[in-house]
Amino acid sequence: MPAKTGQQYIERVDKARSNVWIDGKRVEGKISEHPAFKGVMKSQAALYDMQHDKDKQDFMTYKSPTTGERVGTSFLQPRTKEDLEKRRKMIQEWARFNGGMMGRSPDYINAGLMAYGAAAEMFGKQDPMFAENMRNYYEYARENDLSLTHTLIQPQVNRAVNSAQLPDPYIAARIVKKNSEGVVIRGARLLATQGGITDEIMVFPSTVLKQSDDEKPYAFAFCIPNNTPGLKFICRESFDYGKSAFDHPLGSRFEEMDTIVVFDDVTVPWDRVFALGDVEICNRAYIESNAQVHMTHQVVSKNIAKTEFILGILQLMVETINIGQFQHVQEKMSEVIIVLEIMKSLMIAAETNAQVDKWGIMTPDFKPLNVARNYFPKMYPRFMEIMQLLGASGLMAIPNEADFNSELRADLDKYLQAANSDAYNRVKLYRLAWDTCMSAFGSRQTLYERFFFGDPVRMASALYNWYGKQEYVDRVKEFLQRSEELVLKG
Repeated sequence: MPAKTGQQYIERVDKARSNVWIDGKRVEGKISEHPAFKGVMKSQAALYDMQHDKDKQDFMTYKSPTTGERVGTSFLQPRTKEDLEKRRKMIQEWARFNGGMMGRSPDYINAGLMAYGAAAEMFGKQDPMFAENMRNYYEYARENDLSLTHTLIQPQVNRAVNSAQLPDPYIAARIVKKNSEGVVIRGARLLATQGGITDEIMVFPSTVLKQSDDEKPYAFAFCIPNNTPGLKFICRESFDYGKSAFDHPLGSRFEEMDTIVVFDDVTVPWDRVFALGDVEICNRAYIESNAQVHMTHQVVSKNIAKTEFILGILQLMVETINIGQFQHVQEKMSEVIIVLEIMKSLMIAAETNAQVDKWGIMTPDFKPLNVARNYFPKMYPRFMEIMQLLGASGLMAIPNEADFNSELRADLDKYLQAANSDAYNRVKLYRLAWDTCMSAFGSRQTLYERFFFGDPVRMASALYNWYGKQEYVDRVKEFLQRSEELVLKG
């Protein structure tokens, strides 16, 4: 099956009938019709339909190297800088459609999967079978246009000890046993966004495991269908409250849902296992494969589109109530512009300095991307603060669609009009701003961006320790030596 349509996406997820729980009840029937999921599934379906838009097909898809049919560009293994640009264009086409509010649209995991597929040999160092499994799975996902969720984090119980030292060694998902069918996994993982509304789940290690025997049962990597027996997704409260797109313009469309993943003695078939009990392989897989780089490339591409969306909302607010002449407003707007141009420049630098890695993949320069992924999580909360400061009371004076359809309409038209907008469209805009920076959906977005790649302190520490600084130290030492020589000569 080549690049799928939105309808095919919906039908496939509905047919799977994965074990998804929300509000204390298991989802029965078609999940695409459930109030908590129908909005985001419709939005995701629209992304897949873009692959079949004749005006966009050349960059949204490419010809499969095995079948010749057109498959999604998110699976493209870039061999040239032009390929990288094509991937970015495709990623941003999707991101601009949703304002960058879908942080786990399918292209995110696909970016990592394509890197793992290219680096399959790495997994084969433990067992040649695992390398073959990875190659086959990448091709299978590409040719069937799979959508994947993923889970990386172990339950947040006691960070001072490792998983084996928790009250129950099966709180965090771990290996129970091996048999002729595969590997049995028991325990839980966090935090599978879009869990239950995708085809499959990628289960990879996330944090550095210690080289000890008690850590080995927690070291594994595999992908399985979301409807695998024993696999269960427990959802948080939905931030899609069933309101109209006027009342909740973002939550009604892009509420991706986050889930706890429970493995009740799930059997992972041998042909879906990529690493097993090998701490070394699991610790280095993310970096050595360059999945880290390509996933960051996707995220920075998305965040550029998200910043553009935020800037657009803010500027329309400024124009609507005529506050653009005030210098404090211009200063705040300039902050967003500066971030946008910095992010775009970092992306250009990453692509311009891209090089072919040892797996034969054209890989962006990670230095600017690493800076971008440390920078944006600090700036996004500031965007929300700026939106609140510029919106002020306007973010609370936001009657809903029902009010505009009632006998109150005359009052609303009079008292909520703006310098450059009628009341209805002014409130429509301010409800969008509210859903961006104040609602449950918006607050979740802020938290999500803060921790998109993990703890910001650890990320900053990793950047510091990884970044090559010796060249600059040597330059300073050489300068000091020249200064000393001048003193002696004098």
